[in-house]
Amino acid sequence: MARDMKLGWDVEALNKAYRQGYLAGSMGMGKDRCPYRGDVVVAAWEAGWEDAEAASRENREPGDRFYRSA
Repeated sequence: MARDMKLGWDVEALNKAYRQGYLAGSMGMGKDRCPYRGDVVVAAWEAGWEDAEAASRENREPGDRFYRSA
């Protein structure tokens, strides 16, 4: 598996961070709640968080506080 020995991350770790960020964003947690420290892994977590936020905005009616049902 691809791993950067100097930075200590691999593709699996980045995927996991992304999924955890997506889950955090979809639950309404703040972006400041990222549990990671390394720049690359933090970026993966934040990308997941931002994607969840974008998906959340797409499912809302303009001016409506409730989500549309799919």
